[in-house]
Amino acid sequence: MSWKDFNPEAVGVENSGIFGLPYTTEEAQVVLIPAPWGVTVSYGSGTHNAPQAIYEASPQIDYYHSSYGADTWKVGIAMLSLKDWDDAYKQGLELREKAKAHIEILAQGEIETAPENINAACETFNLRIQATAAELLANDKLVGLVGGDHSTPLGLMHALANKYGDFGILQIDAHCDLRDSYEGFTYSHASIMHNALKMPQIKRLVQVGLRDYSIHERQVIDDSDGRIKPFFDDEIRERQYKGARWLEIVNDIIGCLPERVYISFDIDGLEPSLCPNTGTPVPGGLRYQEAMFLIQEIAKSGKKIIGFDVNEVSPTEGTEWNENVGMRVLWNLANWSAKSNDLKPLS
Repeated sequence: MSWKDFNPEAVGVENSGIFGLPYTTEEAQVVLIPAPWGVTVSYGSGTHNAPQAIYEASPQIDYYHSSYGADTWKVGIAMLSLKDWDDAYKQGLELREKAKAHIEILAQGEIETAPENINAACETFNLRIQATAAELLANDKLVGLVGGDHSTPLGLMHALANKYGDFGILQIDAHCDLRDSYEGFTYSHASIMHNALKMPQIKRLVQVGLRDYSIHERQVIDDSDGRIKPFFDDEIRERQYKGARWLEIVNDIIGCLPERVYISFDIDGLEPSLCPNTGTPVPGGLRYQEAMFLIQEIAKSGKKIIGFDVNEVSPTEGTEWNENVGMRVLWNLANWSAKSNDLKPLS
């Protein structure tokens, strides 16, 4: 069926495309890369199943959205075929067992070097993401990534740096992810921002919702000379308790961002009631509408959202709650990012 014959008022059709939309990746203006990879997760697991679970939950969305109103579905959003990533998914499952065994040895107080084949495979996966993203960007697509653990968007960040040059990252997260080779894994989920900051194109990292971080990570922030700007969860709440409005805090966050922005959304940046099955839930965090309002206001501010990711969604058997929240975060990110780029509804 051609997208021009699509009925947005009909029941969502499974297997028709992400969010039940009928677009091919060639037709779509926003293209999502699935990243079914969760090799180095260190607590709860399951993030490797998130792209499939989010895809399956996504037809439950309704199409009216404040970014484009009744024409929102015409923006054109598609996701690359999950089948094309089956090989990575299967390899990740095998390596996860080796990573898990390594982590268990560390937990017993023994010292062991992480298996080199894991670091090598993670690097290869990152390069594949980078090459895939580069091809999409060359075709003028707005690119997002559906993780997977939080290590997965590094390749997309590299591709964006090559295309755009300087930009900033807005990270919504309970954790700083500034650890150097956590548990011996160079591309750990806990090291994504440490690795991203190796790129000179990243001029500013703005972190929102932080509430669980190491002594070393706090020192990295303090020693960054302003390159890293944290908005700690307890400090946000203290400001609110003393009378500050969320809009005031949002404006402060936006004021720290450069003109080009990449949004990295770790689902555990939200309060745990919204993502109870995520790998490392932490009390506190942003309410759903607080996070969506922040994304909305960035798009309306005139800044350009050049790419985005949603990660660390661990599916919930039975209720589909985590993937439902994750796909709605993804829906908002895709549409507000399109709006910030002044993409027009297809006609």
